[in-house]
Amino acid sequence: MKPLRLAALVAALLLAAGCSHDSPPPAATSTTAAYAAVARGRVDVEGGLLVLGTPRDGTLTGVAVHEGDRVSKGQVLATLDPAPAQLQLQAAEAELAQAKAQRQLLDGKLAAVRVQAQRLADAAKAGAGDGQSADAAAASANELVAQQAAADAAVAMATQKRDEARYELGLRTLRAPVDARVVRVAAQTGASVSTTAGGPLFTLLPLTPPIVRAELSESFVDAVKVGMPATVSADGGGNSSQSWPAHVLRIGSVVGPSTLEDDPQLRANARTVACVLAFDAPPPADVRVGQRVLVRFGAPAAAAAPTKAR
Repeated sequence: MKPLRLAALVAALLLAAGCSHDSPPPAATSTTAAYAAVARGRVDVEGGLLVLGTPRDGTLTGVAVHEGDRVSKGQVLATLDPAPAQLQLQAAEAELAQAKAQRQLLDGKLAAVRVQAQRLADAAKAGAGDGQSADAAAASANELVAQQAAADAAVAMATQKRDEARYELGLRTLRAPVDARVVRVAAQTGASVSTTAGGPLFTLLPLTPPIVRAELSESFVDAVKVGMPATVSADGGGNSSQSWPAHVLRIGSVVGPSTLEDDPQLRANARTVACVLAFDAPPPADVRVGQRVLVRFGAPAAAAAPTKAR
C-alpha cells in the first residue's frame, strides 16, 4: 500500500507543477507594470484658492457678492464704513490747501521785494540812494527764497499725507484681485471685522486652467520626466470611469510625507515627491478643484503573452 500511495502523491505533484506554467500573473502586477508609475493626486489651480480678509478694522456696510457668483478683476466684494477714512482725507486736503496758499503768498512777497531791491540798487548806482538800503532789500529777497524752499517741502509733505489718506479710503473697499468664482462668503452687512481676529471674509477660485498635484512615490521619481504623458482619472465618485490625458509640468526636489493617504500609518511612512501635471485639454465641468484623482504616468505597455508549458 505504501508504494501505491507514494506513486499517487508524486503524480499529483507533477500534474500541479505542469498546470502552474499556464497560470497568468496576477492582474494587479500586470496593471502596475503597464505604466512607469502610478500616484494619487488632487485637482487644483496654480497658487491654490485665494483667501481674502479685511485690510482694515471696521464695520461692514455692504456685501456685494454671494457664493457661486463669478466676479471680474476689480469688482467690489464688500465695503467698510468709510467715515473715518473720509475725515482723515478731508483733514489732509485742508492741510495741503494751506501749504499751497502759503507758497503762493511767498511768491507774491518775493516778487515785490525783488522789484524794490532792484530799484534801490539802481538808485544807489545813480547816487540817489544809499547802498545799505539796497543790500537790506537783497537780503530780504534771499530770505524769502529760503522760505519758498521750506514752503515747497511743506507742500510735498501735505501732498503725501493726502495720498496716504486716499489710499486708506481705498482700503475700505474690498475688490476681487483676479477673475474668479466665489467659493465661500463669511461676511455679513453690519458685522464688525478685524485684521487680527476672525477668519477670512471671502474664498475665491481663480478662473485659471486646472492642474493636478500628484504625490509621486520616492521610489518612482527617476522613472518620471518633465513632459511625460499621463492619464488622470477620478479616484472614486460618479465619474471614476472617466479619464483625461495630461502631461508632467514640474517634479519637486523635496521628499515629504503623503497627505492623500487615508490610513494614518501609511501617511506617516510614505515618502513622496510633489509632481504637477497640466491637462492636455480642458476637463469637463464636473471635474472640480479639490477632487481626488489617480495619475498613471507614461503610456501603457502591451501585455506580454502568457508562457505555455513545454
